[in-house]
Formats: sequence, C-alpha cells, structure tokens
Amino acid sequence: MLKKLKYFLLLLICMQAVSVMAQVSTYPTYPGQQQQGYIRDTSTRAPAKKLTDEQMMDTLRKKEDHKKDTVIFSSKYVKVTNEHLLSDSTQVFALDTGLVNFENSNPLYQPRSPRIGLGITGLAQRPLLYEPVKSIGFDVGQHSLDPYLLNPADIQYYRARVAYTNLSLYTGGGAGQMFKLVHTQNIKPNWNLGLMFNTIGSKGYYLRQGVSDINAGLFSWYESKSKRYNMLANLLFNTLKAQENGGLQNDNIFITGPSGLDGSDDPVKLNGTSTAWVTKGLYIKQFYYLGRIDSMRKGSDTSKVLPTNRVSHTFYYGTQQYKFLQNDPDTYRVFPDYYFSSHNSRDSLYIQHLQNVFTYSFYLRGKSNSFVKNELKVDLGLAYDYYHYSQSVLDSVVNNFGAKITQGVTKSEGNFQNATLKAKLGYRFSDKMGLDADFQQVAEGYNFGDFLYDVKLNLSGGKKAGRIVLEAYSQSNKAPFVYTNWISNHYIFTGNSFSNQKTTSVSFNYINNLLRLDFKAEYFLINDYLYFAAQPGGIDATPMQAGTPISLLKLSIGKNLTWRRWHFDNYVVYQKTDNATIMRTPDLYTYSSIYYARLLFNVLNSNIGFNVRYNTPYTAPSYAVGLGQFYNGPDVTFTSYPVVSVFAKGTLFRTNLYVQYDYADQGLFSKGFYTVNRYPMFNHQLKFGVSWTFYN
Repeated sequence: MLKKLKYFLLLLICMQAVSVMAQVSTYPTYPGQQQQGYIRDTSTRAPAKKLTDEQMMDTLRKKEDHKKDTVIFSSKYVKVTNEHLLSDSTQVFALDTGLVNFENSNPLYQPRSPRIGLGITGLAQRPLLYEPVKSIGFDVGQHSLDPYLLNPADIQYYRARVAYTNLSLYTGGGAGQMFKLVHTQNIKPNWNLGLMFNTIGSKGYYLRQGVSDINAGLFSWYESKSKRYNMLANLLFNTLKAQENGGLQNDNIFITGPSGLDGSDDPVKLNGTSTAWVTKGLYIKQFYYLGRIDSMRKGSDTSKVLPTNRVSHTFYYGTQQYKFLQNDPDTYRVFPDYYFSSHNSRDSLYIQHLQNVFTYSFYLRGKSNSFVKNELKVDLGLAYDYYHYSQSVLDSVVNNFGAKITQGVTKSEGNFQNATLKAKLGYRFSDKMGLDADFQQVAEGYNFGDFLYDVKLNLSGGKKAGRIVLEAYSQSNKAPFVYTNWISNHYIFTGNSFSNQKTTSVSFNYINNLLRLDFKAEYFLINDYLYFAAQPGGIDATPMQAGTPISLLKLSIGKNLTWRRWHFDNYVVYQKTDNATIMRTPDLYTYSSIYYARLLFNVLNSNIGFNVRYNTPYTAPSYAVGLGQFYNGPDVTFTSYPVVSVFAKGTLFRTNLYVQYDYADQGLFSKGFYTVNRYPMFNHQLKFGVSWTFYN
C-alpha cells in the first residue's frame, strides 16, 4: 500500500511540474541559450555561455566536493601519462590498479626481462638474455646498478582531480626491503605537482652484502588553459650504496657446505669494500602548439589534443659520480693488480652534463573527426650535449713540508661535446597501416659517427586478426668511456682504439590481444662487438673487440590461457648465437605462472598459485670488483634447475597485497644456484608486499 501511495505522490509532482512548465515563454532563444520563464529583470546580461562536456564535469565535481559524505573517490579521478606518450599529442590514461605481475615487485626478476647478478637486489646485475640498447651518444659504460636508478624517462605525470597517494612496501626481512612513495595533486585544474621517494635496504644472505639505495624526486606538469603550452619538469636525486664482498671463499658452498641453506657465517674475500653512485639532475621540457588544434574524445577525461605544428625545448643539467672504496688488503687475489695502493682505494669519476634539445614538428591531416587516414608527422631536432669529467685516485704525494702523505689526486680531466641531428617521420595510411622512421646522427663532437636509423611498419587486421609490426634498424656506437679513458687503482685503460660497434637488426612481431598471444622473431648481426674478458690464465678484466661478426637469432612467444577460474600465463625465449664463447647467455628461458582467481567474501579479488622460472645452462660470466663490469672469465658452467615461487595475492578496496614464498623448491633439486661465477644467489624466503592507495 505504501509503495502505491509513493507512486501516486510522484504522479502528482509530475503533473504539477507540467503545469509550471506551461507558464514558460516560447520566445525564440539564442543558439546555445536555454529558454527562460517570463521574469522581469532590469539587469543587462550576455547570453549564457554553453559549457563543454569537460567544464560540465568540473562543475559537477565541485558540487560533489561540497557533499563529501556522499562522494566516493576512486582511480577514475586520476589520470596518468609520461613523456613518451606526450611526444606527439596531449593524452592521458587511467591508472593501472590491477594485480597483473604484482608479486614480481623485484626489478631483477621481471618475467620478460630476467637478470643475473651477485645475489640480492641492490647489487650489480646484467640482463640474462641479449637485450640491445637502442641509443647513441656518450656512454660512461657503467650499467651494473641501472635498474635501481630513477631517471627523467621513468617519471609519470598526473592529472589528479583529487590528491593521490600510493605507499608500497615489499619486504623479505633482513634479506631485502623496498619502500616506495608517490604523492601528487593538482594545485590548479591545469597544474599538477608531485613527489617520489624510493628506498632499498638489505643485509643480504651472506656477509658484506649490505645495500642502501635512496631515490627522491619532485615532478610537475603544467598545461595552459588554451591547451597550447605544456611544461614537464623534474628534479631527481639518487644515492646507491652497495658492499662488495668479492664472493665466498668457498666457491663450492652448495656441494661441500653443511647445508647450503644458511650462509650468514660463510667467510668472504673482502670485508671493507663498497661501491657508491650519486646522481643529481634537473630536467625541464616545454612544448607549444601552433596553428590549428584537433581533438579526439573531446570532453572526456582521456581526451587527446592533436597539434598541427609544435615547437619544443628540453633542458637538462645533471651530475654523476661513481665511487669505489677499498679498506682491506687483497688477501684472496680478487683484484688483478694495483697501481697506487696495495690495500686502499678511493677511486672516483665525476661527470657534469648539460643538454639542450630543440625540436620542430608539423602534422598534415584531414579535418575529419577520425584522424586515421593520410596523416603525416615530421619531427626535426638538434641536440647539444656538453660534458666535463674528472677522475681521481688515492695516491702518495709530498706536501709543502716535504712529508709523504696519501690523498685524493686528480689523474685525468677534460671537456667534450656532441651535436646530434634528429628526425622522425610518421605516416598513417589508414587505421590499418602506419609507417614510422627514426633517424639520429652525431654530426660533431666526441661521438662523431654514431648513428641510429630505425624503421617500423604497423599492420592491423582488427581485434580478431591482431596486428603485425615489422622493424629494421642499423646502429653504430663508439666504445664507452670505461673502455678507453678509465683510470683507477686496479684498472687503467687509456689510449685504447676501438672501431665503432655496429648492429643491424630485423624483426617480425605478431600481437593478438583477443587471443592473448604475442610472438616475436629477431635477428641481429653485430660487427666489432665490444666486451670484457680475462687474459688467458688471468683474472684481470680487459676491454676487447670481436674480430669477426656475430649473429644471434632470438625467438620469443607469450601466451596466456584461461579455463574457468584457472589461469596459465607463459613466456618462452629461444636464442642462438654463432659465438657462444663471447656472448654468454642461455639458449632457452621460460617463465610460467599458474594461479586460481576468485572473489572471496564478495570483497577480496584474489589469486593463488605459483611461478616457475627456468633457463638452460650457460657459461657463467665473472664480475670485476672495482670496475663494475661483468666479463668472460673462467669457463664455468653451473647446473640449472627450475626456481619455484608460491604466492597468494589480492585486492581489498584500495589495497593490493601479496604473500610469497620465494625459491620454495630449494633443497629439492639442489641446495642453491649460481648465475655469476663465485656469487651464490638468494635462498628461500617468505616475502610480503602491500600497495596502499589514497584518493583524498
């Protein structure tokens, strides 16, 4: 009866509304102006301005802000982008709050980019598979700690309607902890500010494996109200500190050791040695749109602004310092020799880098709303880089009083520059076909002769057929600084003359999102390959260059399967080279994840399963302490077994969390494993991770 009465009252209200509307004037209105009732008004008013969809959304959100008890903020109020996505248009995307790959929080054990190293996160590492770097210009040659650095290209920029904060903690106890903080908010509708803070800390599994890394950064994205001007800015600091123990004294710990499961008391070869990297940088990129501006998805939160002409300027100033400290004698012959002190080292390389990049871009497209046919984009740019470097070591000098003392002495110092020409060409024939080309050439300076010519053809057959990417590139790089100009207590490489390393590659990539399948075939031909190796019978890492071309074929396939609530995600890589003596990588690598997905208690979206990693045996590289390079040392091949990790992960409201038992099969096939000569990898451990998000 009450429901019928409610409907009856609603009918009366509607009838009353009709009678009121009957009093509304039928006078004609201006375009875009709503009709108004006949009300005497002596003020002078301009016709009401029609609000765009985006402005209407802002108005509604302002109203919602006054009703905080009824508004539930979520990820839809925060959009994200990065510099690469802004390279040809202004576009933003939704936050990724899912569970995919969440348990693989460690940067060294990403399923599609596995790495080998000295045992734990924070210590030196390198890729397990062949992963070429497509860049030219000056290269120091120090990359052993790269995954732990925060660089301008890593920064994400936000458009946040509400304040957004994310706190993440991944811990395995004393064996390793990672903490990450991101906070950002719009101080104006078109101006966003944010900060980042990351830290990695560990005592390790064995003696003298301590790690202390800190990344901190401030970032900002400003967009003018006219949508024509954008500025990206960030200020970044990195301090990476890692102890160097030289490996265990017992190189066969998993064979002759008592258990192999607890190595906390096993003696190491160095006790007072460490490496530190310190970097600082200010990065500012500005771009301005000229002429006509087109838009896609206008009025939505993910609208895309497409310019027809654009000018941009990038400014960067940064410093890099690489330091090596040794405070104990080399009893176990970890180092090949010494030049200045037998038991003390204070090696330092300090680099200042100033960069300016100017780019002009123009776009030719039709005036249709789709913007998918006959669109041409051309970028023309000039980059100027200036470098100043100085190298110092701890050496004996005579002071003003005639006494012999030990202090830091500069052994090498200099300046150099590079001028690089850049050009990009993109032509979209239709929504089914597109061509992209990238040309970079160092025209003058230290790296004169470096170039990168890259061409891609994109073919799309729709959602069912998938798409194909064909790519070919040619690249030439001068030998890195560490090969030709390095001065330290244990390694001096000066006066070396190497030819440019030249890489030619072709690839075929098939991607089908509907089938959750991707396949890639790559072929590389490398001439004058640069690498480090020991002299016959020696332990000293020396820069070398291959005398004959090296070929490598790499096939990779990823396929995800689902049956009811069960998921089976797979990634397999096969690579084969005609010179495995120099290029030391496994022929086969596989990663599989099997898990059961279910919604528990109607609130917890959960996955329970396990991951398996495996690679075939390969000749393991060695590591040069004090040089920071992996090199081809003794021909040691370790037996390889699968590494299994059991996990449970889930999402509860705004929180993602996981519990994982890493290396759960330790002791089943073997007591442990190696990836680098003399350095055992991690032991089994229980890990916990949580990512907590706030929108307010």
